[in-house]
Amino acid sequence: MINKFNHSNYHTICDELGAADPDLQSIIDTYGYPPLWSRPNSFETLVHIILEQQVSLASALSALNKLKERLQELTPVRLLLLTDEEMRACYVSRQKTGYIRYLAEALLSGQLNLAEFENMPDDKIRAQLVALKGIGNWTADVYLMFVLQHPDVFPIGDLAVVNALKSLKKLPATISREDILLMTEQWKPYRTIASMLLWHFYLSKPKKK
Repeated sequence: MINKFNHSNYHTICDELGAADPDLQSIIDTYGYPPLWSRPNSFETLVHIILEQQVSLASALSALNKLKERLQELTPVRLLLLTDEEMRACYVSRQKTGYIRYLAEALLSGQLNLAEFENMPDDKIRAQLVALKGIGNWTADVYLMFVLQHPDVFPIGDLAVVNALKSLKKLPATISREDILLMTEQWKPYRTIASMLLWHFYLSKPKKK
């Protein structure tokens, strides 16, 4: 088992998944390999993921860019200097303003240390992240997958991935989360890469008018 995936082994893992699952192979055959989506292990990245909760990627990026424009550099210290009004002017909701401030304070107090996550197992990282207000399993999943490149995460709370799976495998709309998770067991220990194939399918497939 590979503990992390990277540019040198990514396509090999995709091929391995495709060989075991013809539906995943059909994504590669039709749309090519998915990009290796990755993000730096930083406060800015976690702020970005929080901003992406339950909104479009475009509006989250717009808010992030507004914050960066106002602060020049998005750090916990600088972020905490912004007033509620200034946060709102950067398109950040009251609720997410609270979440981002909790995160900044956790990093400054040493409650959270992102560098330490580099060598920690999934469950310990997840426990520390979800202990913070405003960070749930979806945010932890995205962090583990995109930032730390942990290979065996399936983001059951991500609608795009779940809908892509339903479409690809022609599953009933009413299928339970438990049944979906059971189905993803076949992709262990590379459920992250299978999810990236599903995202690639979701983003590449022509949308119905």
